[in-house]
Amino acid sequence: MKNYIFTSKRLGFRNWTFNDAETLFEINNDDDVMEFFPFKPSKQDTLDFIQRMQDMQKEKGFCYFAVDIIENNEFIGFIGLCEQTYLNELGNFVDIGWRLKKSIWNQGYATEGAKACIDFGFNQIGLEKIYSVAPEINVKSELIMKKIGMQRIKTFEHSKLVDYKDLLSCVLYEKIRSTRT
Repeated sequence: MKNYIFTSKRLGFRNWTFNDAETLFEINNDDDVMEFFPFKPSKQDTLDFIQRMQDMQKEKGFCYFAVDIIENNEFIGFIGLCEQTYLNELGNFVDIGWRLKKSIWNQGYATEGAKACIDFGFNQIGLEKIYSVAPEINVKSELIMKKIGMQRIKTFEHSKLVDYKDLLSCVLYEKIRSTRT
Protein backbone atom coordinates (compact mmCIF):
# COMPACT_ATOMS: atom_id res chain seq x y z
CA MET A 1 0.00 0.00 0.00
CA LYS A 2 1.23 3.47 -0.87
CA ASN A 3 1.87 6.13 1.73
CA TYR A 4 -1.47 7.97 1.64
CA ILE A 5 -2.12 11.20 3.49
CA PHE A 6 -5.73 10.03 3.89
CA THR A 7 -8.16 7.70 2.19
CA SER A 8 -11.84 7.40 1.38
CA LYS A 9 -13.64 4.10 0.86
CA ARG A 10 -12.08 3.54 -2.59
CA LEU A 11 -9.48 6.28 -3.04
CA GLY A 12 -6.04 7.11 -1.70
CA PHE A 13 -4.86 10.73 -1.57
CA ARG A 14 -1.13 11.35 -1.74
CA ASN A 15 1.56 13.83 -2.59
CA TRP A 16 2.80 13.93 -6.14
CA THR A 17 5.83 12.27 -7.67
CA PHE A 18 7.26 13.06 -11.06
CA ASN A 19 6.35 9.48 -12.02
CA ASP A 20 2.77 10.83 -12.23
CA ALA A 21 3.70 13.26 -15.01
CA GLU A 22 3.07 11.09 -18.07
CA THR A 23 -0.40 9.96 -16.97
CA LEU A 24 -1.34 13.48 -15.87
CA PHE A 25 -0.16 14.82 -19.23
CA GLU A 26 -2.42 12.27 -20.97
CA ILE A 27 -5.36 13.33 -18.77
CA ASN A 28 -4.58 16.99 -19.49
CA ASN A 29 -4.69 16.32 -23.23
CA ASP A 30 -8.02 14.52 -23.36
CA ASP A 31 -10.51 16.71 -25.24
CA ASP A 32 -13.42 15.67 -23.02
CA VAL A 33 -11.53 16.17 -19.74
CA MET A 34 -10.36 19.62 -20.83
CA GLU A 35 -13.64 20.69 -22.47
CA PHE A 36 -14.13 23.63 -20.08
CA PHE A 37 -10.52 24.81 -19.85
CA PRO A 38 -8.98 27.49 -22.06
CA PHE A 39 -5.97 25.35 -23.08
CA LYS A 40 -4.33 21.98 -22.63
CA PRO A 41 -1.20 22.09 -20.46
CA SER A 42 2.09 21.22 -22.13
CA LYS A 43 4.47 18.63 -20.70
CA GLN A 44 6.40 21.45 -19.02
CA ASP A 45 3.17 22.93 -17.64
CA THR A 46 2.36 19.49 -16.22
CA LEU A 47 5.77 19.21 -14.55
CA ASP A 48 5.43 22.76 -13.18
CA PHE A 49 1.97 21.87 -11.78
CA ILE A 50 3.37 18.80 -10.00
CA GLN A 51 6.17 20.92 -8.50
CA ARG A 52 3.66 23.58 -7.34
CA MET A 53 1.49 20.90 -5.73
CA GLN A 54 4.50 19.33 -3.97
CA ASP A 55 5.51 22.76 -2.68
CA MET A 56 1.96 23.61 -1.56
CA GLN A 57 1.61 20.28 0.24
CA LYS A 58 4.88 20.93 2.08
CA GLU A 59 3.97 24.53 2.95
CA LYS A 60 0.20 24.34 3.58
CA GLY A 61 -0.46 20.66 4.32
CA PHE A 62 -2.81 20.34 1.33
CA CYS A 63 -2.86 20.54 -2.44
CA TYR A 64 -4.75 19.12 -5.39
CA PHE A 65 -3.78 15.60 -4.27
CA ALA A 66 -2.70 12.84 -6.62
CA VAL A 67 -5.44 10.20 -6.35
CA ASP A 68 -5.25 6.43 -6.76
CA ILE A 69 -7.93 3.78 -6.78
CA ILE A 70 -6.79 1.76 -3.76
CA GLU A 71 -8.00 -1.59 -5.08
CA ASN A 72 -5.63 -1.60 -8.07
CA ASN A 73 -3.22 1.32 -7.33
CA GLU A 74 -4.35 3.05 -10.52
CA PHE A 75 -3.45 6.75 -10.61
CA ILE A 76 -6.58 8.50 -11.91
CA GLY A 77 -5.83 12.24 -11.64
CA PHE A 78 -6.35 14.73 -8.86
CA ILE A 79 -8.90 15.84 -6.32
CA GLY A 80 -8.02 18.29 -3.61
CA LEU A 81 -7.63 21.72 -2.18
CA CYS A 82 -5.59 24.60 -3.56
CA GLU A 83 -5.00 28.14 -2.36
CA GLN A 84 -6.16 30.70 -4.93
CA THR A 85 -5.98 34.49 -5.14
CA TYR A 86 -7.89 35.54 -8.26
CA LEU A 87 -11.12 36.72 -6.54
CA ASN A 88 -10.28 40.07 -4.96
CA GLU A 89 -13.29 40.06 -2.62
CA LEU A 90 -12.16 36.74 -1.09
CA GLY A 91 -8.43 37.51 -0.89
CA ASN A 92 -6.58 34.21 -0.47
CA PHE A 93 -9.12 31.38 -0.52
CA VAL A 94 -9.09 27.60 -0.69
CA ASP A 95 -10.62 26.02 -3.76
CA ILE A 96 -11.68 22.40 -4.12
CA GLY A 97 -11.14 20.94 -7.56
CA TRP A 98 -10.81 17.71 -9.49
CA ARG A 99 -9.54 16.40 -12.80
CA LEU A 100 -9.94 12.70 -13.43
CA LYS A 101 -9.27 10.44 -16.39
CA LYS A 102 -12.32 9.88 -18.53
CA SER A 103 -12.21 6.07 -18.25
CA ILE A 104 -13.35 6.27 -14.60
CA TRP A 105 -16.06 8.93 -14.98
CA ASN A 106 -19.62 8.26 -13.78
CA GLN A 107 -18.54 5.91 -10.99
CA GLY A 108 -18.83 8.41 -8.13
CA TYR A 109 -15.09 8.93 -7.65
CA ALA A 110 -15.16 12.74 -7.98
CA THR A 111 -17.99 13.08 -5.46
CA GLU A 112 -16.48 10.56 -3.03
CA GLY A 113 -13.07 12.18 -3.29
CA ALA A 114 -14.37 15.72 -2.95
CA LYS A 115 -16.31 14.79 0.19
CA ALA A 116 -13.14 13.24 1.65
CA CYS A 117 -11.15 16.38 0.80
CA ILE A 118 -13.73 18.64 2.43
CA ASP A 119 -13.59 16.48 5.55
CA PHE A 120 -9.79 16.64 5.49
CA GLY A 121 -9.82 20.42 4.97
CA PHE A 122 -12.22 21.10 7.83
CA ASN A 123 -11.15 18.44 10.34
CA GLN A 124 -7.41 18.03 9.71
CA ILE A 125 -6.32 21.41 8.34
CA GLY A 126 -8.86 23.52 10.25
CA LEU A 127 -10.26 25.45 7.30
CA GLU A 128 -13.44 27.45 7.95
CA LYS A 129 -14.60 27.79 4.31
CA ILE A 130 -13.93 25.98 1.06
CA TYR A 131 -14.93 27.36 -2.34
CA SER A 132 -15.33 25.91 -5.80
CA VAL A 133 -15.36 27.65 -9.16
CA ALA A 134 -16.31 26.43 -12.62
CA PRO A 135 -17.45 27.95 -15.89
CA GLU A 136 -21.24 28.20 -15.83
CA ILE A 137 -21.49 25.89 -18.85
CA ASN A 138 -19.70 23.11 -16.91
CA VAL A 139 -22.86 21.61 -15.44
CA LYS A 140 -21.07 18.34 -14.57
CA SER A 141 -18.77 20.07 -12.10
CA GLU A 142 -21.62 22.16 -10.74
CA LEU A 143 -23.59 18.96 -10.09
CA ILE A 144 -20.67 17.61 -8.03
CA MET A 145 -20.55 20.88 -6.08
CA LYS A 146 -24.21 20.38 -5.20
CA LYS A 147 -23.70 16.68 -4.32
CA ILE A 148 -20.98 17.57 -1.82
CA GLY A 149 -23.22 20.05 -0.05
CA MET A 150 -21.86 23.32 -1.40
CA GLN A 151 -24.11 26.38 -1.81
CA ARG A 152 -24.08 28.61 -4.87
CA ILE A 153 -22.96 32.10 -3.92
CA LYS A 154 -22.89 33.93 -7.24
CA THR A 155 -22.11 34.02 -10.93
CA PHE A 156 -19.18 36.20 -11.98
CA GLU A 157 -16.86 36.97 -14.88
CA HIS A 158 -13.55 35.19 -14.29
CA SER A 159 -10.66 37.63 -14.73
CA LYS A 160 -8.37 34.89 -16.11
CA LEU A 161 -10.88 33.90 -18.80
CA VAL A 162 -11.65 37.23 -20.48
CA ASP A 163 -10.31 35.94 -23.81
CA TYR A 164 -12.58 32.87 -23.69
CA LYS A 165 -16.15 34.18 -23.98
CA ASP A 166 -17.80 30.75 -23.58
CA LEU A 167 -15.89 30.19 -20.31
CA LEU A 168 -16.03 33.75 -18.94
CA SER A 169 -19.22 33.40 -16.88
CA CYS A 170 -18.40 31.25 -13.84
CA VAL A 171 -20.21 30.01 -10.76
CA LEU A 172 -18.85 30.31 -7.24
CA TYR A 173 -19.88 27.77 -4.60
CA GLU A 174 -19.05 27.74 -0.90
CA LYS A 175 -19.11 25.26 1.95
CA ILE A 176 -18.78 26.56 5.51
CA ARG A 177 -17.44 24.39 8.28
CA SER A 178 -20.22 23.13 10.50
CA THR A 179 -20.06 24.32 14.09
CA ARG A 180 -22.16 21.39 15.29
CA THR A 181 -20.42 18.94 17.61
